Amino acid sequence: MAAIFTGLFGLLFVFLAVGIWIGISLLATGMGLGYMFTSIPMERLVPQYVFNILTTPDLVALPLFILMGEFLFRTRLSAALFSGLAPWAGLLPGRLLHVNVIGCSIFAAISGSSAATTQVVGRMTLKELLRRGYSPDVAIGSLAGAGTLGFLIPPSTVMIIYGVLAEESVLRLFTAGLIPGILLAAVFSGWIMIHTSINKDMVPEGERAMRQMPFSRRLAALKELWPAMFLIICVLGSMYGGLATPSEAAALGVVGALIVSLSQKALDLKALRDVALGTVQTCSVMGIIILGASVLGNITAVLGIPETVAGLVESWSLSPIMLIVALMLLYLILGTALEGFSMIVTTLPVVLPLVEAAGFDKVWFGIFIVLVVEMAQITPPVAFNFVLIQNITGRSTGYVTKVTMPYLFIMMGFTIFLALFPDIVHFLPRLLYGY
Repeated sequence: MAAIFTGLFGLLFVFLAVGIWIGISLLATGMGLGYMFTSIPMERLVPQYVFNILTTPDLVALPLFILMGEFLFRTRLSAALFSGLAPWAGLLPGRLLHVNVIGCSIFAAISGSSAATTQVVGRMTLKELLRRGYSPDVAIGSLAGAGTLGFLIPPSTVMIIYGVLAEESVLRLFTAGLIPGILLAAVFSGWIMIHTSINKDMVPEGERAMRQMPFSRRLAALKELWPAMFLIICVLGSMYGGLATPSEAAALGVVGALIVSLSQKALDLKALRDVALGTVQTCSVMGIIILGASVLGNITAVLGIPETVAGLVESWSLSPIMLIVALMLLYLILGTALEGFSMIVTTLPVVLPLVEAAGFDKVWFGIFIVLVVEMAQITPPVAFNFVLIQNITGRSTGYVTKVTMPYLFIMMGFTIFLALFPDIVHFLPRLLYGY
């Protein structure tokens, strides 16, 4: 077994060190282990995996949600969200800072992408908040934290990939993520209220008069939210109403995004070309990663690596909560070197059996995986949301790290909270599907 572990980590390290793409590295590592330690004809097995994995029905939703996000990135949805939410957010302590959290939560329920959520919402809100005199510490930090909700609030591209690799229902994962996503957004808003109440200079003096806005103006502002509400009904409404599968709901979302884009005159031939190219490029990269992870996962299962690691961890006699804490710290460390998708596909074959042995099922672990991937999105130096925030603001790595740390700690505490009370994750799937 020592030779197998040496071969696994040695091959993977060498491939990644020379700069080979993560998907190709995973595939080459799996094939290398197969040739070295089994008699499996890998040249015949891999073509079968290409067909079996990449034609999985649940995977059809992935390119459709990516296509929808490409459409929406080119619309004026961010301006509409800000205009519609600002009069209502002004009623809360912290005022318009809550537009970051609420806007990201709404866009997360449309796009399924953390990066798209951060870019689309931040493109409008951050500039406007800083112009009005809000503290950049809270404005930038809350955008970085709330932008990660794009993975937890369904639909979610991470949940689709996890569901395919773990052979779990994507619809159940989407349903399980809804309550935790709303709760985490509420915790973020709660922190903003506490932080700005203690440090009152973070909210400009003039903004404190927003409570006096006439109720009729607040109602009139809601009409700006029609594109977002229309898309949420198309996607989540069709799924939870039992009218569509995740793939069918994604197709409805694409049609809805096209309608919104046309209504806002956001499409021309160049935009359509950019949408098509962006979708194909993203889907191609993800497809290779999923294929490589599947091949490597199956080869490690044949070689008995998950059982060996599970036996080793069981010998440590960790309690279920301590196991979750240890895994969370492991993923935080990995997040400093790998982006979220890579973390999932490289660790899932080994980690999933450990978690199931500790009494947590695959649906709960799917939400855990999403949360740690969200943490990786704001863990420097390679975190994607972290880099996006730097590009938008021009701030230094040290500064962005400082203002995002409270939201990282909130997510860590929230993850442990879900481990202590797993029924929060299971409540909605059991209610709707008897799970």
